[in-house]
Amino acid sequence: MHRLPQGTTAPVNDPRLIYNMPSFEAAFGKPGAGDNQADFTLWQMANVYFSRYRVAPIVAINIFDPSRHTSPGEGGGPDVADVSKITEADVIGGTDAAGKRTGLALVDEVFPRFRLTPGLIMAPSWSGDPTVAKAIETACNNISGFFRASGIIEIPDEVTRHADAPAWLNDNNLTDQSGNTMAMFGNFIYGSRVEPGSIHLAGCIGGRDQTTDAVPYWSPSNFQIEAEGMTHHGELIHLTPAEAAYLNGQGIVTGLNMIGGLKCWGDQTTAYPGVTDVKDSSIPVRRMFSWVGNTLILTCWQFVSAPIRRRMIETVQDTVNYWLNGLVGRGYLLGGRCDFEQADNPTLDLMDGKVRWHVYLNPPQAGRELTFILEYDPSYLDTLFASTEA
Repeated sequence: MHRLPQGTTAPVNDPRLIYNMPSFEAAFGKPGAGDNQADFTLWQMANVYFSRYRVAPIVAINIFDPSRHTSPGEGGGPDVADVSKITEADVIGGTDAAGKRTGLALVDEVFPRFRLTPGLIMAPSWSGDPTVAKAIETACNNISGFFRASGIIEIPDEVTRHADAPAWLNDNNLTDQSGNTMAMFGNFIYGSRVEPGSIHLAGCIGGRDQTTDAVPYWSPSNFQIEAEGMTHHGELIHLTPAEAAYLNGQGIVTGLNMIGGLKCWGDQTTAYPGVTDVKDSSIPVRRMFSWVGNTLILTCWQFVSAPIRRRMIETVQDTVNYWLNGLVGRGYLLGGRCDFEQADNPTLDLMDGKVRWHVYLNPPQAGRELTFILEYDPSYLDTLFASTEA
């Protein structure tokens, strides 16, 4: 921000829809030669997401205000911009008396501004703070009054051992029962830089979605991480499959260097194992439910305020069933249907103009464990006595 050309207005708490790195740097600037790139996590996010995972777009919200986040200049000179003066309160934001939103509260403005429903909500390097993580969890629900997204939070370096990560989530009440959040253990190394793990989890999710026509039915687990190694608490880490499986069994995603290089590893949301309802505990199933719910709102908004007649009820039902059948046919759902049921529509609700359709769906669960049972079969000894024709 402080590196923008003189006279350029700094977009502070002003969401921007960005499709590539040149556009990002034109809007927000980039770190200078003397800057630590790790201090500019929004730039880091855009650089990794666009350049290595090659997915787009993002809605970027900058909270660094060079006119407010300052330190005294040397020798009594003018104040200088200081990104270290940003606080958790700046990230969380809120709504002031005049109705102006800041920080994470601006998620509610994404759809009105850009006609896009948020898919992932994150604050790289900041979401290891429990208050920020909780704000991300809250921001995922009831977006703009209707929509639902997934959030990514980070296990902080203060949790020195991977085995202690589940306790940190529990102690800070971050086991989101609705299944909207994913927790990432570990950061990643690229060259000489350390990059927040949440950025790479978002990259894996975006990269996987890009291969499925943006239908989020496939878990990000086992997707290639575009980095050279993993670190935590300032040290290189090399998790074993058993250690990575332990984390996922506690609702935490991590990285695993097994077959094919360093991969994202984990299919479970932070709701697991406390919540076993698959629509809340499984990352791909939860994301599919959110995506289907958001799409139904967008598709059927046209029917709001239409006369409640049998024709309207059947039109909505047919519209949804036609779409669900297409998802089933392409393998994105195992099955799905939309019914209009009397039990869901009490007389007083219908008189009040409230109509409900019941949507049943079954997205494919991620194959977390694939087991081969090996058994010695002595019957094959008979092949030793196979008759030979003369």
